[in-house]
Amino acid sequence: MADNSVNAPAPGSWLQRRFQLHARRSTVKNECLAGVTGFLAAAYLLVVIPGLLAVGGMDKGAATTGTILVFVAGTLLMAFYGNLPFIVGPGIGGSVLVGVTLAGSEGISWQIGLGIACWSGILFFALTLFGLREVVTRSVPQSIKLGLTASIGLFVAVLGFRNAGLVLANAKSNALMLGDFTAPGALVALAGLFLAIALQARKIPGAILWAILFATLIGIPFGVTQLPARFIAAPHALTPVWAQVDMLGALNIAFLPFLFVFFASEFFSTMGTTLAVGGEAGLLDEHGNMPQINRPFMVDSIAAALGPWVGIPAATALIESSAAAEAGGKTGLTSLAAAVMFLLMLLFTPVALMIPKEATAPALILIGLNMFSGLRKVDLANFTDGLPVLMMVMITLIANSFGTGIAGGLLFYIIIKAIAGKWREVPAGLYLLAIPLVYYFATLVRH
Repeated sequence: MADNSVNAPAPGSWLQRRFQLHARRSTVKNECLAGVTGFLAAAYLLVVIPGLLAVGGMDKGAATTGTILVFVAGTLLMAFYGNLPFIVGPGIGGSVLVGVTLAGSEGISWQIGLGIACWSGILFFALTLFGLREVVTRSVPQSIKLGLTASIGLFVAVLGFRNAGLVLANAKSNALMLGDFTAPGALVALAGLFLAIALQARKIPGAILWAILFATLIGIPFGVTQLPARFIAAPHALTPVWAQVDMLGALNIAFLPFLFVFFASEFFSTMGTTLAVGGEAGLLDEHGNMPQINRPFMVDSIAAALGPWVGIPAATALIESSAAAEAGGKTGLTSLAAAVMFLLMLLFTPVALMIPKEATAPALILIGLNMFSGLRKVDLANFTDGLPVLMMVMITLIANSFGTGIAGGLLFYIIIKAIAGKWREVPAGLYLLAIPLVYYFATLVRH
């Protein structure tokens, strides 16, 4: 008699079957806890993103509603189509480019900025549809893939230290410097960090989540956590930003460099985030690739193309997803739980805005430092493999952008292999990629 057990449905609830929890060795409890942790780690963006866009003249209230809607729609799509523990939302880099650089400094309207962002999303979608993003990702050398987590970990850790006020930018020396460790915000962040370390050392589930909640709570007497006048509030109308995308105006040839910077930085940021968070969740194969990587790429390209129509540029899989992966998230159920939390924020926005950046800083610091372990897998004794990885880490720190760091690491890999006489070790596709990479860095210098 034939054995039909292979075709038998997986045991458990609908959630367990739908998100393949048994196959990925996870549980509903772990996934939901990870989703809430990821939400709390990314909640500060509900304040940061609208603030950046408001610099360029966008209505802040409408931008807040748009930010929440992008989080909900993008993360739900990732949950049910990608089945991955990624939070999808607006990135800081794209919001800085539209709100601060274009509208604030260059005199280019935010409507045109949204148009540039939309065209970038359409390019993402086209490349994903034809599988070219996966081709580029698979052509990335193994050493660079192994070093990605360290590079992104550095970015995340520095972001956490800066949010905590433990590290500051010195305007006079144009360098990083230590902050005031006795300041209220720094003390709150340190308390949360030490609690997270103590809980993780004892392998207590939800260590990062408890640390964020604890830091938020003790931030009240320190004056760091500001209690809202009310906890429930109706969302702001979306009308001021709805469908304000100037697609034709964005096609001006003079804006091509901005489009390229937008596209290239988001391309490499998304690639790095996908591989790094996928690695944290144990979803990569032995070559450092993610099976069916086109699915998360398709999700973020759709979000990037549609986000500008509600006033929000550069939606992508966020590096804050690493908090969810660190908390044990392995499937789309983590994303579903996070999306539900963001959906609640349409009514409970004051609650999310109450969480100070100092409270989420410990999560970023601890997660970022843990990601440095990726360097152990890099053969640093092999000069031509190890040096590009170290350069990638340094460029990430100097540029304060892991997308730029990854692009720099790839370019240095090509150059170092070529001048060392090992040019045959470089895939042909990377030599073609070197042309836009050089243009990318030249554009960055000019702008």
